[in-house]
Amino acid sequence: MSSIVTWSFPTRILFGVGAAGQLVAELKALGGRRPLIVTDPGVRSAGLLEALLEQLADAELEGVVFDGISSNPLESEVLAATDTYRNAKADCVVAVGGGSPLDVGKLVRLAATHPLPLAQYDDAIDGWKKVTRPVPPMIAIPTTAGTGSEVGRSGVATLQATNRKCVIFAPSLLPNVAILDPELTVTMPPRITAATGMDALTHCIEAYCALGDHPMADAIALQGIELCGKYLETAVHDGKDLDARGAMLKASMMGAVAFQKGLGACHSLAHPLSAEHHLHHGLANAICLPAVLDFNRSVVPEKIARVAKLLGARGENTETLAFECSGAVRALRKKIGVGEGLGAAGVPEDALAKLAKLALEDACHRANPRTCSEEDMLSLYKASF
Repeated sequence: MSSIVTWSFPTRILFGVGAAGQLVAELKALGGRRPLIVTDPGVRSAGLLEALLEQLADAELEGVVFDGISSNPLESEVLAATDTYRNAKADCVVAVGGGSPLDVGKLVRLAATHPLPLAQYDDAIDGWKKVTRPVPPMIAIPTTAGTGSEVGRSGVATLQATNRKCVIFAPSLLPNVAILDPELTVTMPPRITAATGMDALTHCIEAYCALGDHPMADAIALQGIELCGKYLETAVHDGKDLDARGAMLKASMMGAVAFQKGLGACHSLAHPLSAEHHLHHGLANAICLPAVLDFNRSVVPEKIARVAKLLGARGENTETLAFECSGAVRALRKKIGVGEGLGAAGVPEDALAKLAKLALEDACHRANPRTCSEEDMLSLYKASF
């Protein structure tokens, strides 16, 4: 028998059209009276905050908005949001938006209650062991369907000192409540819908293929892959289809639940692309995923064949299906208009060697089913170029 492992799925999740209308009730249940609302300029300009702020005003709750967050959050933005939290004497966090505001919301809770700098909490050095104090409650309301940060225990930010993405993971950072309302995702432009959807798909695939024994995560990941294969194209081309939007919210959430098992080489490749060249995280994953599938298929052919089948590939045996998996991902990318290659995304070829070194330093590949060297990382970047 293998060693003892721990499995946990504690998040309270509200799902459905109109679910965002339950914000005040959920805040009151958590004892929150003065929320810091963490969001970004795009969410605010899309008008997605108005109804939420009206709810708070009607209930005489004092909400303060912080929206100074970029698409790849910076440590400086986390610290600025934390200052706003303290100055407002806030007692809880409501994060509204994509993965960036949700991640920053989680990290504000850490920075407001624990000593700085953030670097000491890096998951790569087991920083979770230093997250020992209670953190304020948080409600997460995603407006994109990709990161699944609303049910995740980690926040990602680029550190000022190293310009490297730092993953901070701790069970106490898990939001207390996640509110998934498909209506809040209909304003996502097609290209963002596509990129975030590919992020959800990558989470599910990498979690399923990751090292370790986690049958619940595997089962959830497989269902998430099936939902992406069935609904992502519709969500991209018909953004008002609430069934497709809801299905992608589910897939996103399921991917994040599943990747508590681990991720893989694709995420280690993607993180430096965002930190160094400002690629959207989902786009970076979309570009690198086919090469990683080809790299891994020799060690987990049955799993990659199963993924291929869920994405519509045809084949009579495991070997053929596993071979076809990367092609199925490329076909999906083409249908939704993303992932042409690193060169097309503006990454210079002479940057690949530095990126490979940074990718190897990223902790995500430790769970990859096939061990990675720096040379492997460089080859994967070249195959994705």
